[in-house]
Amino acid sequence: MPDLLIELFSEEIPARMQARAAEDLKKRVTDGLVAAGLTYTHASSFSTPRRLTLALEGMLAESPTVREERKGPKVGAPEKAIEGFLRGAGLTMDQLEERDTPKGAVYFASIEKPGRPAAEIVAEVLEDTIRNFPWPKSMRWGAGPLRWVRPLHSILCIMTDEAGTTVVPMDIDGIASDDTTEGHRFMGAGRFAVTGFEDYAAKLKRDHVILSADERAEAIWADAKNLAFAQGLEVVDDKGLLAEVAGLVEWPVTLMGDIAEDFLNLPPEVLQTSMKEHQKFFSVKNPNTGRIEKFITVANRETKDNGATILAGNQKVLFARLSDAKFFWENDVRTAKAGASEWIEKLSNVTFHNKLGSQAQRIDRIAALAREIAPIVGADADLAEKAARWAKADLSSEMVYEFPELQGLMGRYYAEFAGHPAEVAESATEHYSPLGPSDDVPTAPVSVAVALADKLDLLTGFWAIDEKPTGSKDPFALRRAALGVIRLVLENNARANLRSIVDKKLLGYKLQEAYDNLAGDEPEVFTLESTLKEIAHHGVFGAAFETVVESINKDESKPFSPDISEGSFLSKTRSEIEDRSVDLLSFFHDRLKVFLRDQGIRHDVIDACIEMDGNDDIALLVNRAKALQAFLSTDDGENLLQGFKRANNILSQAEEKDGVEYSFGADIKYAEDDSEKALFAALEKFEEPIAEAIRGEDFAAAMAGLAGLRAPIDAFFEAVQVNSDNEVVRRNRLNLLAQIRKLCASVADLTKVEG
Repeated sequence: MPDLLIELFSEEIPARMQARAAEDLKKRVTDGLVAAGLTYTHASSFSTPRRLTLALEGMLAESPTVREERKGPKVGAPEKAIEGFLRGAGLTMDQLEERDTPKGAVYFASIEKPGRPAAEIVAEVLEDTIRNFPWPKSMRWGAGPLRWVRPLHSILCIMTDEAGTTVVPMDIDGIASDDTTEGHRFMGAGRFAVTGFEDYAAKLKRDHVILSADERAEAIWADAKNLAFAQGLEVVDDKGLLAEVAGLVEWPVTLMGDIAEDFLNLPPEVLQTSMKEHQKFFSVKNPNTGRIEKFITVANRETKDNGATILAGNQKVLFARLSDAKFFWENDVRTAKAGASEWIEKLSNVTFHNKLGSQAQRIDRIAALAREIAPIVGADADLAEKAARWAKADLSSEMVYEFPELQGLMGRYYAEFAGHPAEVAESATEHYSPLGPSDDVPTAPVSVAVALADKLDLLTGFWAIDEKPTGSKDPFALRRAALGVIRLVLENNARANLRSIVDKKLLGYKLQEAYDNLAGDEPEVFTLESTLKEIAHHGVFGAAFETVVESINKDESKPFSPDISEGSFLSKTRSEIEDRSVDLLSFFHDRLKVFLRDQGIRHDVIDACIEMDGNDDIALLVNRAKALQAFLSTDDGENLLQGFKRANNILSQAEEKDGVEYSFGADIKYAEDDSEKALFAALEKFEEPIAEAIRGEDFAAAMAGLAGLRAPIDAFFEAVQVNSDNEVVRRNRLNLLAQIRKLCASVADLTKVEG
């Protein structure tokens, strides 16, 4: 069983593409070989800046012979049908076999496909892989049709077994396969032949090429930490940069350089970002002060002067880069000290979205919403509004224009120069959080208020213009924003009724639409404005609509009564807002299901709680779900669920059969059995405590009350036949089941729970 070694040697492959390209090479080649009948025991892929490598162990020497039996047309079928079957099978008429079947005599063909040598299959699969390689970007580099990310120079393709090494012959646009490769561009000794993977990897290392990207990264990080430790410093951890730098060098040589004194007082984030983005340098900090004092660069070669010339060149370029950063910083600080009013004004000319206005208009909306949310999260309303108006000011700064990833961070620094309180400075950074499922969640009340306002404005805005995520497409990260709202609410135990907030926001967008579309008709605009504002003030649109319209109609001081007839602006607005509000709440619930599923809460438990009133209060909903799941994990909970489902099934079937609803209350005087009387007593005993616990949002206590019903319900079903021959007793027992259903339904919709 031979081993296979493939190397595709080219000019430098972009670092960001290397890992994916190595996996693509492995997948496409191995899939192709297996499809052709060539199996193997192990496969490994590697990448360096100039090569993609695949090594397979224990591959079959040839594909196995395959015998296939194929059923054909009936004997006596039209001649053309038989000819078509013969062409497809590659046989002649005398090679067919007639067999009797329940449907008559049928032709059968036995087709044998002989095995093929591995080299022949490898050549076909590899050529197809190379010609159809899925590079993110590729070009034609020669006269032939081959497209590659960078010019492809050579193809090493060999099979090795006990008999020796054999080159797999192939030629792609004049590039013929062989058994040679070359090492390092500058320190290598030229091309050399290899006999297998171990020989290949060893000779590459001798020729100053470390084949494994992980090994290069480990070497870089170990050397960097040692260099920093020797001077009492620490390397700033950056796994993304480490992976990128490991893809830029084949023989990493780690060097540490100095940062000019002129720049040491720049914010560490500015130094780190500038060095990372422009030079791919690691930052080295003083652990006592947190100040960035040095940098580490990774060269691709050893030099006689131990990297002194390389460091000198890097420091010269770095000085120019940091001079720009210092210039941006000093200009921004002057602007911030002057109040930064020009930054706010500039945002009026920056479009957030063509249907949602400018960044300045968005800031106005966020500020108003942050003021409204502030009491919910325990923040000062004035401070929350002030923080919201400052939070995105740094988008106009020179530093953020150059380094967009510093937005928020620079706002925190500039807030201090502008004389804003610490809460305002913190919110500039924290209001973007959480950015992902593992990101920290703000806890400072002002930051929480602004973060919630920012995300809720984003979500309601795009729902208002009906641009929602579809499938895998989510260009405005609305799923992330919804998850951010959920985490902000839960981790700060904020009790917010999202439906009310969403309705008000959607109505605000509708009011703006009214202004835009009816600006020439002042009385109607006035009426629409006052009507919508009053509805928005009351909260949930559907609940407030008739009340507000009725009060306006009674007010003779209004220019005219708003038209609420079917097809009118207000009627259409009501329907549209309700639909979009319900849809957005459902979107929140979908994100919540994903979030809670990762915490081990069952989807059916969440569904059971979503059906309850108050499902727009995320904290309340989650508390209910956790209590229900804990209850259902006990024997009492499991048995009570079965009892409830039995009661509900009997009751539903009876109601459908009788055409009535059994909800009029049962009377104990018609009880015949002791277990029946015991169930009456249990319902009476636990009904009020359960109701009281639910009013107090103590769902654990409510579940404990339900647990008290488990034994009486079990005993009732064991001893009593609900559908008694006595119609009065039957109806009374059905009404008793209705009491069980009602009491259980007050805690959660158990019909949604599986099991």
